Amino acid sequence: MAHNESIVSRRSRYGAGPIRRLRMVGPWLGRAPWALVCLFLLLSILVTAAVALAPRTVPWGVYGFVVVLAGLFLEPRFLLVVYIGLFLSMAILGAYLGQDKPTTTGAQIVTVATMMLMLWLSHARAQVGVVGVSGESMLVDMRDRLRAQGELPPLPPSWGAEVALESAFGDGFSGDFVVASRSTDGCTLEVALVDVSGKGREVGARSLLLSGALGGLLGELSERGFLQSANNHLLRLRWSEGFATAVHVAVNLETGNFTIGYAGHPAAAQFTAGSGRWRMLAGGRGPLLGVIERAEFPRETGTMRRGDALVLYSDGVIEARDKALDDGIDRMLGRAESFIRTGFEGLAQRLCDQAAAGLGDDRAVVTIWRT
Repeated sequence: MAHNESIVSRRSRYGAGPIRRLRMVGPWLGRAPWALVCLFLLLSILVTAAVALAPRTVPWGVYGFVVVLAGLFLEPRFLLVVYIGLFLSMAILGAYLGQDKPTTTGAQIVTVATMMLMLWLSHARAQVGVVGVSGESMLVDMRDRLRAQGELPPLPPSWGAEVALESAFGDGFSGDFVVASRSTDGCTLEVALVDVSGKGREVGARSLLLSGALGGLLGELSERGFLQSANNHLLRLRWSEGFATAVHVAVNLETGNFTIGYAGHPAAAQFTAGSGRWRMLAGGRGPLLGVIERAEFPRETGTMRRGDALVLYSDGVIEARDKALDDGIDRMLGRAESFIRTGFEGLAQRLCDQAAAGLGDDRAVVTIWRT
C-alpha cells in the first residue's frame, strides 16, 4: 500500500452496487408514469384473476407484493390511482368468492394498511424530489462524496499520510470529516479535520454541505485565514442547532515546518524521533466554529524532521463517559506508542478501532509522517 493512500479512498471503491445502478431507472420513470400506472393496473387484474381461479392455491399476500412494488416506483398521485384500482379489485373479488376465501376481510385490512404506509413513504420521497429507489441512491452518493472529500493528495516519497473515518454504530454517515489539499507548487499540504455537532444521518447533509465549502477554502487563503473564513461561513448558514470544531494544519513538504490551529478541537499529538516520545501540541485555542463573530484562532508552529509524525483526531477517539479526558489522551498515546515500532502505516485505523468511545461515537484520525 502506498504511504499516502487513505483508508477512506480504499473504502469508497465499494459503492452501493445494485442500488446505484437502479438510479438509471429514474429518468425513464419521469417520462412514462402513466405507462407504469397501466402496467400495475394490468398486473392487479391478472392477480385478481389468479386468485379467483385458484382461491385455495394463490394467497392474498400477492396483493401486498403489488402494493409494495408500485410504491417503489410511482409518485403519490399516480400511486393513488393504482391503489384505488387494487382496492376495487379486492372488494369485487371478496364479494365474488364469499366463503371460498375465509381470510378475505383480514387480508384486505392488512393490504390497505400497507397501502397507507407506502403512500406515506412515497409522499416523503416526493418532498425531496426523488422517486422510488433513487432516494436511496442519492443518499449513497452523498455518503461517497463526503468520503471522497477526505482523500489525501499524492505526496512526495519522503512523506506519508492516512485517514481513517468511522461513524457511530457503523452508520453510513458521520459528523466527522476531513478535507485536504496540496498547493499548486507542491510545497504545502493542508489538512482540516472537522467534527460537526450530532451523529449519524442527522448530520450527513450538514457535513456534506460544510465539507464542500471548506474544501474550496483550502489553498485559497492564507494559513491563518482558513479557520476565520470557516467560522464566518457557519455564521452565515445560521444553523439553529449546529456548530463544529476543527483542527487545521499546513505542512511545508520541503522544510518540514508546519503551523496548526484549533477551533474548539482537541490538541494534536506529535511524535519526535529524536526523543522517541509523543507530546501534545497544546498551542493557542480558538472558539467553536459558528458561535462567535470575528473570533481569533491562534496558531502554533513546529517542525517535522525525519521520523517524526503528527496525529489529528476527533473527540470520539479520546472521550468516554466514565473516564476523564486526560485518561483518554494517555490511552491514545499509549496505543500509538505500541504501534510505532512497526511504522506509522495503519496507525490511523488502529487508533480509530481502539477509540475510547468505542462504537458509540464518530471517530476520525489523520496521521502525517516524514520518513
